[in-house]
Amino acid sequence: MVKAGEVASPTFLKGLPVAGQRKYYEGSRRLHAPGRETALGLEIAISERMLGICRGRRKFLAVSLTLLCIPAITWLYLFAGSFEDGKPVSLSPLESQPHSPRYTASSQRERESLEVRVREVEEENRALRRQLSLAQGRAPGHRRGNHSKTYSMEEGTGDSENLRAGIVAGNSSECGQQPVVEKCETIHVAIVCAGYNASRDVVTLVKSVLFHRRNPLHFHLIADSIAEQILATLFQTWMVPAVRVDFYNADELKSEVSWIPNKHYSGIYGLMKLVLTKTLPANLERVIVLDTDITFATDIAELWAVFHKFKGQQVLGLVENQSDWYLGNLWKNHRPWPALGRGYNTGVILLLLDKLRKMKWEQMWRLTAERELMGMLSTSLADQDIFNAVIKQNPFLVYQLPCFWNVQLSDHTRSEQCYRDVSDLKVIHWNSPKKLRVKNKHVEFFRNLYLTFLEYDGNLLRRELFGCPSEADVNSENLQKQLSELDEDDLCYEFRRERFTVHRTHLYFLHYEYEPASDNTDVTLVAQLSMDRLQMLEAICKHWEGPISLALYLSDAEAQQFLRYAQGSEVLMGRHNVAYHIVYKEGQFYPVNLLRNVAMKHVGTPYMFLSDIDFLPMYGLYEYLRKSVIQLDLANTKKAMIIPAFETLRYRLSFPKSKAELLSMLDMGTLFTFRYHVWTKGHAPTNFAKWRTATTPYRVEWEADFEPYVVVRRDCPEYDRRFVGFGWNKVAHIMELDAQVRRRREAGL
Repeated sequence: MVKAGEVASPTFLKGLPVAGQRKYYEGSRRLHAPGRETALGLEIAISERMLGICRGRRKFLAVSLTLLCIPAITWLYLFAGSFEDGKPVSLSPLESQPHSPRYTASSQRERESLEVRVREVEEENRALRRQLSLAQGRAPGHRRGNHSKTYSMEEGTGDSENLRAGIVAGNSSECGQQPVVEKCETIHVAIVCAGYNASRDVVTLVKSVLFHRRNPLHFHLIADSIAEQILATLFQTWMVPAVRVDFYNADELKSEVSWIPNKHYSGIYGLMKLVLTKTLPANLERVIVLDTDITFATDIAELWAVFHKFKGQQVLGLVENQSDWYLGNLWKNHRPWPALGRGYNTGVILLLLDKLRKMKWEQMWRLTAERELMGMLSTSLADQDIFNAVIKQNPFLVYQLPCFWNVQLSDHTRSEQCYRDVSDLKVIHWNSPKKLRVKNKHVEFFRNLYLTFLEYDGNLLRRELFGCPSEADVNSENLQKQLSELDEDDLCYEFRRERFTVHRTHLYFLHYEYEPASDNTDVTLVAQLSMDRLQMLEAICKHWEGPISLALYLSDAEAQQFLRYAQGSEVLMGRHNVAYHIVYKEGQFYPVNLLRNVAMKHVGTPYMFLSDIDFLPMYGLYEYLRKSVIQLDLANTKKAMIIPAFETLRYRLSFPKSKAELLSMLDMGTLFTFRYHVWTKGHAPTNFAKWRTATTPYRVEWEADFEPYVVVRRDCPEYDRRFVGFGWNKVAHIMELDAQVRRRREAGL
């Protein structure tokens, strides 16, 4: 049974297009500081600096080529000197040729001089071999395996003196004994993520990693329920090959760290990296831990390869902190936690989990935290303070990474010293609460690099890793099977293919906070839109005070434009009960019914008002519908409450505040019943003539092509997603609603 409500919902069409879209895609540039050492010479100089430990590939190459070139030059010299006029000349002192007519005292002196030079070169060669063997003996061993790619791994240091001195080797070294990452070796990455904003940040981080990667990835996400819902849907619809994602309930870990007072803006989640040895699988031996505000500018496999440089009891790979925080001189009476020198930043961490567990890491950090909290009372930088306190007592635990693995862009840092001599940056860390507004000489360069990934089309990252088999995915296999059954020569191939397209979806793009009313009468307005209807959002929020669920069809760049638009609107920022779900553009069709389904699926109230973005509800309609839900007993019956729709051709119009005002405007011709002059059948069954005089709800019978706007229960059928673009999409849905009512009626229900 389909019934209509007593009071109309006057609606007005507004179709002004949004102004031209700004694009911020800017390619990254490389910084090159003058004076950077780039010499690659071949010196036959036996100096301690050249023949010391192989700190970079250039020095190794110089020594190697020196060793190789000296015997070659010597051999050529001897070979050239052994022939005169095509005849061999003996260099042995025992084989004199006194009877040769060309044999003279001068040639005898030349031969003796040459023999002396040969002995000198041989002595030099022996010295070079001794020095080189010592250097190779101290170099890390070469890992065996499938060496399809050898990464340039710059030397950090585990030496305490070098740690304090902040020695960092060159970024472009080419040491031949460097370890490698096997072609299909899986790289494990752990990230702590909680809330709506952090979920957005993670996407940009993941994009930067996927852009450069050549290896399978396994993300371990320690997430709260909000982030898990958002990111699980995102990765499921992203469908990136050779990427696995596992979630760990961060809320269950709160008890492990809640006893630690923390002043940092990250809150309790900023302490959870301390318990990764307990949280992550016991068979996971190593992991890269990243903050959400990280941007990669290189292949993460290069960082993964650094694990092979750890020696002895080194279990933590960290970059030195680039601010003066732990020096305690930022302001008067500044008292930081104890740290080794400048301390270490925990935005990028390499953890050897197996060794940490054997060292009883849990007991180690807990005892340290308890002891320091007796005097410090709370942490200021969350887990970073506790990590540094542990390292202060146990400096042998840390392997210092070169600073370009964590270029820290907070105010007053020494980050410029990190890349002054390093043109090939690796990782950028926006570790200031100001984020992109941080003060830095080269912030524009870093901001452009960040914006490149922020607005990068994530669909382009769905690329296969050639030669690396992906794990079997039932959904992917079924999708491929369905696509293979389509006829590509069919003129409607693209149209038919659209229903199988999996659109990347980011739920709750902005903060959402709403608890449905306890009386089970709450109603959510549901609509979908694209970029050219953003201007309707503020007006709808002013007319409808209840919860709203919106699906927006946008590109990655448009999603960021929407974010800036929303953050600049007092009306939108003042509403936390509006859920914005981004469905990313793909293909040539507008998936109107898919968008409606996404918005419907994430409604949290018992009832939904299925509307369109061009319609403005009557003031007070939200409360009126809640009362009508009880009156019509929608909870126990299959009914749809029809909301009469109207339109105007005027851009500016005084919105009617009552049914009497609405009727007056209809009589004056400033309002019309919706689409009466274009598609009469679409709303004719509403019976507007009867509605004018009705004082109670009345029954409406379904007719062909009927497409009203309705209030239904949340469990109503989804829209048929085969309908794309304009036309028939609502008609089919209303037909399905009526069919269900008829079936129940025939079954006597």
